[in-house]
Amino acid sequence: AQAICLKRFIKMLFINTRPVDRAASLTMALEQRAVEVYGLPLLELLPRAWDHDLARLYRQLVYTQVIVVVSPSAVQFGMAHLLQSGLTVSDLQHIQWIAVGQKTAQALAEYGLGSVVPEVETSEGMLQLPVLQNLASDASIAFWRGEGGRQFMMDTLMQHGRLILNFVLYERRCPNETMQQQAELIQCLSEHNHYVALISSEASWLNWLALLDTNIQLLQQGHFLVLGERLAQILKQYQQQMHVPFKMSVLKDLKTATIVQLLQSEQGNA
Repeated sequence: AQAICLKRFIKMLFINTRPVDRAASLTMALEQRAVEVYGLPLLELLPRAWDHDLARLYRQLVYTQVIVVVSPSAVQFGMAHLLQSGLTVSDLQHIQWIAVGQKTAQALAEYGLGSVVPEVETSEGMLQLPVLQNLASDASIAFWRGEGGRQFMMDTLMQHGRLILNFVLYERRCPNETMQQQAELIQCLSEHNHYVALISSEASWLNWLALLDTNIQLLQQGHFLVLGERLAQILKQYQQQMHVPFKMSVLKDLKTATIVQLLQSEQGNA
């Protein structure tokens, strides 16, 4: 990867909302640039227990044409259940795999599975992939995902007549530790005139709003880095409905280099 110059930021508070196991590289890169980073994971993932519904889905998996994997966690949980199903990775080698991003593709590669990755790491980006555009009308597509994730993508494909196998492998919730930080977070935001927060999904945005609760005016001090245009539209709708102005920038992916470069660009234009 191209090295990022160690340009320093001026008096910036960054709220790193990534899950604990994915936050470290971004936090390290920003702290090297003298950015104050506040770790606040907005989502944690809890695996779904093996049950009859999952067993039925796995029995159909070898007959599907495409498997869409939405996160490294979906790889982890999906492969764990694969063992329980009695299938092996070699049973799935003939299937086309789609990974939402490079991290997910790397997780699949550890199992010897190649995958295609969209240029823009969103549902819209995946829908533009030729492998999905050129599928037969009666094709079957499996989704390895979390509860509530990628619903827009699945709905779009179903509207075009595709058969969807919906593997809900984990649920997402706001961590208890994060909820316990609510008072500390409000105090921290109140002591800064400006902050930057990373918002990677609609679920994380709703959890952020729940944390602010009766202090919703603190949104006006925020600059939100949001993943993809559809999520940006959700935030814009909130702005319009609630009449709360705040700054927003759209990310095409969640790579550390992408986030740092966007912040440097924004600061240069400030």
